[in-house]
Amino acid sequence: MQEILGRLEAKRQAARQGGGQRRVEAQHARGKLSARERIDLLLDAGSFEEADMFVEHRCTDFGMAEQTVPGDGVVTGHGTVNGRLVFVFSQDFTVFGGSLSEAHAEKICKIMDRAMKVGAPVIGMNDSGGARIQEGVASLAGYAEVFQKNVLASGVVPQISMVMGPCAGGAVYSPAMTDFIFMVRDSSYMFVTGPDVVKTVTNESVTHEELGGASTHTQRSGVADAAFDNDVQAIHELRRFIDFLPLSNREQPPLRPSADPADRDEPSLDTLVPPNPNKPYDVKELIEKVVDEGDFFEIQPDYARNIVIGMARIDGATVGIVANQPLVLAGCLDIDSSRKAARFVRFCDCFNIPIVTFVDVPGFLPGTTQEYGGIIKHGAKLLFAYGEATVPKVTVITRKAYGGAYDVMASKHLRGDVNYAWPTAEIAVMGPKGAVEIIFRGDMGDPEKIEARTQEYRERFANPFIAARRGFIDDVIMPHGTRRRVAQALRWLRTKELENPWKKHDNIPL
Repeated sequence: MQEILGRLEAKRQAARQGGGQRRVEAQHARGKLSARERIDLLLDAGSFEEADMFVEHRCTDFGMAEQTVPGDGVVTGHGTVNGRLVFVFSQDFTVFGGSLSEAHAEKICKIMDRAMKVGAPVIGMNDSGGARIQEGVASLAGYAEVFQKNVLASGVVPQISMVMGPCAGGAVYSPAMTDFIFMVRDSSYMFVTGPDVVKTVTNESVTHEELGGASTHTQRSGVADAAFDNDVQAIHELRRFIDFLPLSNREQPPLRPSADPADRDEPSLDTLVPPNPNKPYDVKELIEKVVDEGDFFEIQPDYARNIVIGMARIDGATVGIVANQPLVLAGCLDIDSSRKAARFVRFCDCFNIPIVTFVDVPGFLPGTTQEYGGIIKHGAKLLFAYGEATVPKVTVITRKAYGGAYDVMASKHLRGDVNYAWPTAEIAVMGPKGAVEIIFRGDMGDPEKIEARTQEYRERFANPFIAARRGFIDDVIMPHGTRRRVAQALRWLRTKELENPWKKHDNIPL
């Protein structure tokens, strides 16, 4: 018995050491934590239960039979974050460069199966050189098995990818199918083909960071949802983020009692919108003054900045926030902002998270670049996302809501549950100047008449009362009471029941 216990402990110790002290030190020298250090930092102290610690690869080619490490380059298991169950896998770059083998993939798939069975999020920490070349097609099959699990888990349990090192080739498609991707600046990158292949095929010279670094994917491609300075900050923010999410699609988001009164008035909001309709303001100020304790976790803050999305709480309950940002492109909807918001709205709908929308949108961004890029279909994604969503939807129009963009932004016509407008709201087909130039084009030679017509149009349509008269707006509210009115609406909507017609699945305009 003592001999077996000794062998067991030796095996455990070998697994805990990963690729050895020298390689762990090399990992630290790059500013990166080891796979186990990341798990220890993420999970509540003492809560981690490891699975498949003794799994080893089965490859015998190219001398691999003599190179085995218990765990085979990935640490898997479950634990708790703030007392709530999560499943996790953390790739170990110190073991075969974190490369994925058949056994490595099986460990990840097992964890994902367990997560779906019990209903708990899956968190993947990616730090891998890609497929293990020595295993050939077996490693590729392993990737495909993981991809299939990602597809099946989508909309069932939240899936979050932490890219904390290299993630290249086929490896990128697993994070791409998860709900959120977070990266670490200067130590993580994602790309389908590396700089050497790019140089050979296209003759472009580009660095790893330029091709697929955190800045590239959070600012230009929109692939990643946020970037952090180091592993410690990334994991700290991940713990904060997870706290907003339900464990699965069968549960409601967690309630976190707040000392911030739900009926709190915010007098400063009465002067947030400038008198000049062409002058911008920062919608984030509105968001932070409406949500509990100003705690707003913004998603994709550096991409498509003309729309703001993120998680917050109102009256202790999680809500998803979508808001036009007048500071950027006057808050117009374009291709990137439509895609960004549509995906977020669909995530919220998957996981029973109410959606609060703040509207100040003059329309869709005009121009050949947008039309040639497919703004029609991309804009339709956001319309589709709002229209199919069955979670509570509360909308507040703060200023402009013009044209088709008014319809798209969670209007009453897309089954908005409660739609408010501030007195400063302008709800119309287009702005007064453009409308008058079309309706009264015969008077264009008379500036005084045009000015009078413009003023007439503004008085008749550039206000919320025509829409309110038809029931498209439930109430015109004072800005200072926004938090109170939104909280009241969300409270009675908690028991909302709404189902879409039966279908195998929808066919969103991709």
